Amino acid sequence: MIKKQIALLILILLTLAGFGQDRTDVSLYLKKKGEQLDSISSTSGNLFHKLGHHGPAVENPWLGFRFYFDKRTSIDIYSKAAPGLELKKHLWYPARKEQSKGAGADYYKVGKTVGLGGVRLWDGEKLIPLHPVSRRTARVFHRSDSSYMELYSEGVDYLDQKVNILIRLTVFPDRREARVDAFSLSGQKVQFATGINYFKDFKIIRKEGYIATWGLHPEDVAATPSRISAAIIFSSNTFEKQVDDGKQFLLISKTGTNISTWITSSNAREKENSSFEDFISYLENIDEIQ
Repeated sequence: MIKKQIALLILILLTLAGFGQDRTDVSLYLKKKGEQLDSISSTSGNLFHKLGHHGPAVENPWLGFRFYFDKRTSIDIYSKAAPGLELKKHLWYPARKEQSKGAGADYYKVGKTVGLGGVRLWDGEKLIPLHPVSRRTARVFHRSDSSYMELYSEGVDYLDQKVNILIRLTVFPDRREARVDAFSLSGQKVQFATGINYFKDFKIIRKEGYIATWGLHPEDVAATPSRISAAIIFSSNTFEKQVDDGKQFLLISKTGTNISTWITSSNAREKENSSFEDFISYLENIDEIQ
């Protein structure tokens, strides 16, 4: 009897250990070779056209996320019609036939903005890109309880000094939201800038603690465009002001060595949160995550 109980306990523990492993994933590969990598570096800071999905990517059952491996260091979204893992199968760009059968799509348009939660610096008056660099490195990590990707920019010019900035995005198996952390690993205090972009005729809600948008992005790679909700969730204690530059709402941090935000999204093809009203209700009822 005791041996059977021990065996059952081991089975339960193994099942729990695999729960997160099966519900998050990572992807990082060179287009020509296709082989999945754990990390890659470049002294130019630009592997945008050489990497599959233009940089490292991670996903949970609801969303995929990627860093642009170039001077923008923006965050882009892969939207799904139904929960599941799709990165390794579809590599961010499913064919139109696959989309018609239920695959997700790239509905989000980043352009030159930070996208959703991308990180740059602020010099007191304007945005400072994490570029040029002495080296930029992308890394991906697949864990049992989460997966995350990092973009590390070294030797960035900022206010007459060189700084090293690490951005990390973490996804979890049991929640739609992803966490974005940024660190000044060289030790200097900086002002970070992050935010959320928008387009003409978007619905926008700005409240203490989050900014949310809803609308049709001018994207042309999806078979059928779909309206998207997106939000960045933040602590007002971390940021000293907001700047609207006509394309994005920027959150400007207080001077320090790190920031944390959460980002999330949904689209009109989903069964849940398929309207802006449903998405806002979901935001208002998120468990404490700051």
